[in-house]
Amino acid sequence: MLTELFNKSKHTVVLTGAGMSTESGLPDFRSALDGMWNEVDPLQFASRDAMKYERDLFVRFYKQRIQKLNEASPHRGYYHLAEWERSGELGCILTQNVDGFHQLAGSQNVAEMHGSLRSIYCDECGEETSSERYMNDDLVCHCGGFNRPGIVLFGEPLPMNAIHQAKVEAKKADLFIVLGSSLEVSPANVFPMEAKRNGAKLVIVNQEETGYDSAADLVIHEKIGKVLNDLAEAKAQ
Repeated sequence: MLTELFNKSKHTVVLTGAGMSTESGLPDFRSALDGMWNEVDPLQFASRDAMKYERDLFVRFYKQRIQKLNEASPHRGYYHLAEWERSGELGCILTQNVDGFHQLAGSQNVAEMHGSLRSIYCDECGEETSSERYMNDDLVCHCGGFNRPGIVLFGEPLPMNAIHQAKVEAKKADLFIVLGSSLEVSPANVFPMEAKRNGAKLVIVNQEETGYDSAADLVIHEKIGKVLNDLAEAKAQ
């Protein structure tokens, strides 16, 4: 059924969540950290307050996340999505992830709703550069400001350009596919239903049930990589 829906679609939009990344060997937010964080809620370091008042721990926390990111790589499913974008079969990818794997695999039309760990920028002047500088403890911008990860911290607004793009794409979609998201976080969980209200078919691929399964036209509880590989093989026949 997924192959039929995909082949009939004129504008397919994909939303990816943590399940997409974990299949590439990238630990999720809470399990990405070693034993030094066992007694600490990692959420407390993902905030502007931590960046301001606990900077040493903040830097150690994000250096470790970037290191874990550098040790992983996109699985084959990412490359299928990029290929379908190039062929015009996939319109856009909306992602809750900050790993940049979609771009590494070749996707270009990607709305990163929570920013990216692939870059850092100065909290004062906004100058952007590679996260490799972070790993080398190059934390001070030439203006004297603090080089911080390019992700959205608690207490910060989401990037309006990405959110606007997601709204536009959801309204244009005639097929909306969720890959590896529990759909518990707003505003990402708004877009599947926005697409559905505008007449799109909704497909949810997630290992566990979501609160939106009953609204979906198709629910698949399998690994994302297998689902995308199966779709690629079916399309090739």
